[in-house]
Amino acid sequence: MENMKALTQSVEDYLEAIHILEENGSVKSIDVANRLGVSKPAVNKAMNELKERGLILKQSYGKIALTEEGRAIASNVFERHTLIRRFLLKIGVSEETSEIDCCKIEHVLSKETIDCLKKHLESL
Repeated sequence: MENMKALTQSVEDYLEAIHILEENGSVKSIDVANRLGVSKPAVNKAMNELKERGLILKQSYGKIALTEEGRAIASNVFERHTLIRRFLLKIGVSEETSEIDCCKIEHVLSKETIDCLKKHLESL
């Protein structure tokens, strides 16, 4: 799997968005743009980068799908997101604020911190 540290927050956000959207069926660029609140040209540029890195499969003007490596990274990002959000909610942070904050901090916490958070939440 590609080194997680080499991934930017933006790349992680795109992979996570595709991962979430895939659960509801096929994914198109406009779906990703709407989910992330970015322009379609920005999505097209990002999809080209993800395709070059071997993280997605995409036909011109077609559906987007994660590769095995892309799915592994996206699943990891989504798990971190979910874990941090659960923790924030447990300590009393509101739904809205927890969603905003976990989107920011999911990209900067170390694996060690994530593992400890997971262990702590499992012990509750």
